[in-house]
Amino acid sequence: MGGESVDRFDKLEIRCPRLGHELTFAYCRREGGDLPCPRVIQCWEAFFPVEKHLRESLRPGDWERFAAQAPQDKRVSLFDLIEQARARVRNGEGTSRG
Repeated sequence: MGGESVDRFDKLEIRCPRLGHELTFAYCRREGGDLPCPRVIQCWEAFFPVEKHLRESLRPGDWERFAAQAPQDKRVSLFDLIEQARARVRNGEGTSRG
């Protein structure tokens, strides 16, 4: 990695489109536990070569797992939430009927 630190961009901040507030790259780099947020490249590519940085800093297997996950479109996320709510109602959860 050319002797540069894995965490050299960690203090940079942007507004997260998913969560709606300021976050550091450090959070985005580990948002998925051991993997970066699926949207990290989209969000950070205007600020530094984030894909190159991730390819160099992630282990090859982790890069493959990260690259295989696709960020969800907002519509897909919304449809998933609607389906989850419908399932809860069908299962009798989340209703206040007496």
